[in-house]
Amino acid sequence: MSDKSTIEWTDATWNPVTGCTQVSPGCDHCYALTFAERFRGVPGHPYEQGFDLKLWPERLHLPLQWKKPRRIFVNSMSDLFHKDIPGEYIRRVFEVMIKADWHIFQVLTKRSARLAQLGLTLPWRPHIWAGVSVETERYTWRADHLRKVPAYIRFISAEPLLGPLDQLSLDGIQWLITGGESGYGHRPCDPDWVRNLRDRCIAGGVAFFHKQWGGRTPKAGGRLLDGRTWDELPQMLIQEQLFC
Repeated sequence: MSDKSTIEWTDATWNPVTGCTQVSPGCDHCYALTFAERFRGVPGHPYEQGFDLKLWPERLHLPLQWKKPRRIFVNSMSDLFHKDIPGEYIRRVFEVMIKADWHIFQVLTKRSARLAQLGLTLPWRPHIWAGVSVETERYTWRADHLRKVPAYIRFISAEPLLGPLDQLSLDGIQWLITGGESGYGHRPCDPDWVRNLRDRCIAGGVAFFHKQWGGRTPKAGGRLLDGRTWDELPQMLIQEQLFC
């Protein structure tokens, strides 16, 4: 957790929950799991319990203390819609996000079914974005769940992108992030998979952000796609919704 982040599409991370369990191939080389397990058993360390799920209610207030507006990635070290996180606690997280309305909160999950189930009853605001991860064609149904959520901004993180997403519908999606896998045993990302998504975003008016190509380290492959970086954000869409 930090009020500064090296993740290209956000400014800060906020982890009122840490720890998770693997649910699909995109989790195989999870950076958060690798990091947390390094400290399992270290007395007093925030990851003394490794990557076991843990609620941190004492961290709920942190965004309220950050007075400079930021884009905040919620639960970069967990998944807010994990089945073992109580619904009441998720609502407490949303209460804080509503109060801290000078920030943008980016809520990203692989548990899209629970997002769709709870999402109809959660208090979405223009500054609270909802997103799902889609790493292969097999998981495009997560985007179908996302479309059921009445969020103002819906986004897809195709990272790590492990195959083409030719069947992924971008209807009702305002932002798409792509990225290759990094770390030991990383699987390669074919540039044509990314180009296809970029071209479809351009055609459909969806903001497109290419985070990285991946490699042994996150920065190893750089970020250039066809000679340039792609750093689009759905900011104009937010302004239109706020003032219409």
